[in-house]
Amino acid sequence: MLLRRTAAAALAAFSALAIAASPAPATRPAALYGTADPTYDGVWRQSYALLALHAADTPPAEGAVAWLAGQQCADGGFASYRADPTVPCDAGAEDTNATGIAVQALAAHGEDFAAKRGADWLAKVQNPDGGWSYNPGGTTDADSTGVAVGALKAAGTDVKSVTTDGMSPYDALRSLQIPCGHQDGGAFSYQRPGGAGAPAANAKATADAVRAAEGAGFVVEAPAQDMPPRPACEGSAADAGAAWLVRQLGAGGGYFSSGPQAPDFGTTADAVVALAAGGHLDAARDTYNWLAGRAEGWSQDNPAALAQLALAAYATDNPTRDPITRLSALLPPPRQRAESSGGDSAWWLAGAGLVAVLCLGVLLAGRKTRI
Repeated sequence: MLLRRTAAAALAAFSALAIAASPAPATRPAALYGTADPTYDGVWRQSYALLALHAADTPPAEGAVAWLAGQQCADGGFASYRADPTVPCDAGAEDTNATGIAVQALAAHGEDFAAKRGADWLAKVQNPDGGWSYNPGGTTDADSTGVAVGALKAAGTDVKSVTTDGMSPYDALRSLQIPCGHQDGGAFSYQRPGGAGAPAANAKATADAVRAAEGAGFVVEAPAQDMPPRPACEGSAADAGAAWLVRQLGAGGGYFSSGPQAPDFGTTADAVVALAAGGHLDAARDTYNWLAGRAEGWSQDNPAALAQLALAAYATDNPTRDPITRLSALLPPPRQRAESSGGDSAWWLAGAGLVAVLCLGVLLAGRKTRI
């Protein structure tokens, strides 16, 4: 009886040790950058991170690209996040923004087939005016159209050839631009206003439209030399939009704001890349310098924000590695995870050895008692 009670106690001790040594259940997919709930931005932030790492010539963590590719739906589109990729996609959950940025990231990392399928999906959901809305079938907006243009370009598609009723993506963008001679001429509106309403200038829409009008995606290489912006409303639609960005940045202290005393770091970073896409290196650098000195709090542990900072640095030929270092730390490389697993195994082995010693002692003690 004493033997059984002692053995039971030893097994109970081992069970407690095993439970303590077991790793805590994962709160997010292991290959996904960032710890925040991915429901609404999983594909977006993963794609942004992979684009920034590619631009910085830094390998992503193991499984990161495969995780993104595994989020693709059977028809080629992407939803914001699929908790269970084995469950077929709800077509209504797919959107052009997640698909557009995922196509760019997958193409950058050599996943050409997946990128082509995503680009084909975008072509199928193009609006009659040549542009795209966030969800297929909605009203065309400059942001979604800009993401789609970058995706088509990354997948090797001739953007001008992707048309509906003879309308191309560039036609859609031009229809969103405020004409010269009007207040905010050269800027782009987010969407065309309904009825008799006048289009309203939108900084993010303008940055996205300028980048797309230059045929660029989220990754823009720094121009070899500076090309000063042209005077307002001279040159192309992209030139006019860039001139408006420079004027607004100058008037606003070098950055865009989302309210009184509230800098809009994301739109400011978008403007840096857009200006670089147009060859306006000096203007892009001025804005980047403002951004780099003040955006640490905004980008803290935020994969997409860190990626935006890294891509703004890349677009201005700034050698800083800080955003990439911080981004990489959000998903440890395989070696570090393996070491952690090895530590857990060591605890298991130590616990098993302890139980073996205890059981052996109990058996010997039992024999002595019976003798």
